[in-house]
Amino acid sequence: MTAFGTQFVPEMALTTFDGNKWSTPSLVPSDSISFHPGAHVLHYASTCFEGLKAFRHPNGSTHIFRMDQNIERMAQSSRLLSLPAVDKSMLRTMILNLVSRYADEIPASPGTLYLRPTHLGTEAAIGKAAAPSAHSMLYVLASPVGDYFAGGDATLRVQVDQEGTRCAPHMGMVKTGGNYASALPMLNKARVEYQADQVLFSPGGDVQETAAANFILIDGNELITKALDSSFLHGVTRASVLTLADEMGLSVSERDLSVEELIERSANPHAEAAVSGTAAVLTPIGTLIHHGKDYTVGTGKPGTTTIKLRKALNDIQFGLAEDRFGWLTQVS
Repeated sequence: MTAFGTQFVPEMALTTFDGNKWSTPSLVPSDSISFHPGAHVLHYASTCFEGLKAFRHPNGSTHIFRMDQNIERMAQSSRLLSLPAVDKSMLRTMILNLVSRYADEIPASPGTLYLRPTHLGTEAAIGKAAAPSAHSMLYVLASPVGDYFAGGDATLRVQVDQEGTRCAPHMGMVKTGGNYASALPMLNKARVEYQADQVLFSPGGDVQETAAANFILIDGNELITKALDSSFLHGVTRASVLTLADEMGLSVSERDLSVEELIERSANPHAEAAVSGTAAVLTPIGTLIHHGKDYTVGTGKPGTTTIKLRKALNDIQFGLAEDRFGWLTQVS
């Protein structure tokens, strides 16, 4: 399979907002869009997006994982960026219609159909640096994908960065491209200097999230992750993992975690760490890099609890276990 997110189905669902109302959504070729070079998004970064997946079950049916939660988060991001309000019911229909049309494009397990709703400010107005875009475009791309990170016994090398921040603290809960772009310089530097796969942003010693996924630490029976605030993205996968951890009898602690505590607890033989997200699912971390020194997390291999949590999540997603939390929306 090609690199994650580089192959697309031939069509996408698209609608536009003209300042008063949304157009009737339609399926259009997915290889191009058209808007003015002075579009607000190109100059003032008025854009947000989502990531969710459709899964093929053993009986051939197709299901989308936690679609309504992703739609709610996109509506929130649009509101916080002062983009036109998203019609949530319309977006839901756009996603369902696209997946229904291209359900046959979903790869065999562990492959999925990755869905990328995207909202752009399109008003041609280069003088509106201090004002929102009155016009916008909303579309949904679909990409057949495999695993984002390598599976098996592979683990990530993650640099702990106490100096930088992933994004402006009040914008962390917005899923916008600017937040990812602002993390790239630190991530690229960590790759070159430490052969790191990711950076764990911990400004002032406060462990938050990586450049593209939430972070969890497991030590014995306790799962620790930062409590929700405006500084980081409120992950849908994170919320799902916490629900499953609670069901398994783990003590879930949503609280502040210092770098000092992280390094100390990661040295415990049974410690585990992982990143969570739609693309990453739940990917184990084997090494933390702090001030240029490597710190092995537990045994350095995927931990048993991380593996159990990922399997429990995947089993629901792929229809191998009961959808006891009502997370799936059947398409066909």
